[in-house]
Amino acid sequence: MKKLIILGLAVVMSCAFATVGFSLKKDVEFAGGDSGKVVFSHETHTEKSALKCNDCHPKTFKMKKGDSEHATMAQMGEGKSCGTCHDGKKAFDVKVADNCGKCHKK
Repeated sequence: MKKLIILGLAVVMSCAFATVGFSLKKDVEFAGGDSGKVVFSHETHTEKSALKCNDCHPKTFKMKKGDSEHATMAQMGEGKSCGTCHDGKKAFDVKVADNCGKCHKK
C-alpha cells in the first residue's frame, strides 16, 4: 500500500511539473505600434535554437509574469533586450528592414 501511495504521488508530481514546463513555453505578445504586434515564441528560441532558459533569464529578461520590459527598436539597435542576440551575428539583425515581419505580425 505504501508503494502504491508513493507511486501515485510521483505520477501527480510529474504531471504538475510537466504542466508548469509547458505553460512557460507559451508565446508572449507585445504591442508593436504601427508595425503590428510582436509575437515572441519560446518554442523557436528554446527548442529550435537550443537555447536554455538561463541564456536569457533573468539577465536579459525578467521572469516574473507581468514584469516584461520591452525595449524600443532604437534600444534593440544598441544591443538591449532582443538586440542582445539579434545583432546580425548571433541571430538576424533587428536593424535590417527586411526582418521586421519575423517579429511584427499585422
